[in-house]
Amino acid sequence: MTAALLGGAPDPDAVRELPDDLTGRIAFVAAATEEAAAARNQLVALYGDAPVDDAVVVVALGGDGAMLETQHRLLGKNLPVYGMNRGSVGFLMNAYRVEGLWDRLKSAQAASLQPLRMRATDAAGQVHEALAINEVSLLRETRQAAKIRILVDGKERMAELICDGILVATPAGSTAYNLSAHGPIIPLGTNLLAMTPISAFRPRRWRGALLPGHAAVAFDILEAEKRPVAAVADYTEVRDVRRVEICEDLGVRLTMLFDPDHGLPERILAEQFTV
Repeated sequence: MTAALLGGAPDPDAVRELPDDLTGRIAFVAAATEEAAAARNQLVALYGDAPVDDAVVVVALGGDGAMLETQHRLLGKNLPVYGMNRGSVGFLMNAYRVEGLWDRLKSAQAASLQPLRMRATDAAGQVHEALAINEVSLLRETRQAAKIRILVDGKERMAELICDGILVATPAGSTAYNLSAHGPIIPLGTNLLAMTPISAFRPRRWRGALLPGHAAVAFDILEAEKRPVAAVADYTEVRDVRRVEICEDLGVRLTMLFDPDHGLPERILAEQFTV
């Protein structure tokens, strides 16, 4: 595996060199679908299976949701994850092939990602924290549009946004919900975040903003009892929030592995020319 990280400078702490012999060193995890489970059984029969604590690499089988779930389960273990698509979209996954897995793993390129940390305060004053690899999104809970005040680094940038919601996306997540909401695609390594409104009503023509990666974002929910809002960090949802704070968590690093001819930076670039 290459020692250089795509989207950042070489960091020996983020990527471990894989041994030549991977027997008993690969942990296989699968999404809860028949297709993913069958693929796991086929690969385990050929390559064996290791407990996560004994593995040097994890192979995730499923779609992008399986990749995100696996990364969340492995937080703090500093294990690279190589995904193979047994789901639908599979933007974060490699093609599924049974043969040549060792060679694919050892020649894979590593993309190092920084997740976002969400700190959401609910109506009862309870604080909920969660990590997001793709995005943190705020969404209206009822027929009433949300009213949200936006602050960046403690400074009010918009006194009132009337909308269905708003999100803050990482570069890796910029091609997911952010893109569907007409937000910009962000190449890896640019140290930027996308802030994108969802169906903005007022100001009607505001399309969002690009923020430096170190920005501290806060959203205050206005008229919260009349216009309740939920906050979602990947798949962790908090209902009836009053304030949501978002920033990069520099203490957590996630590593995904990609085949050299179809790495994540190339996918993100190619997505910008897809019509």
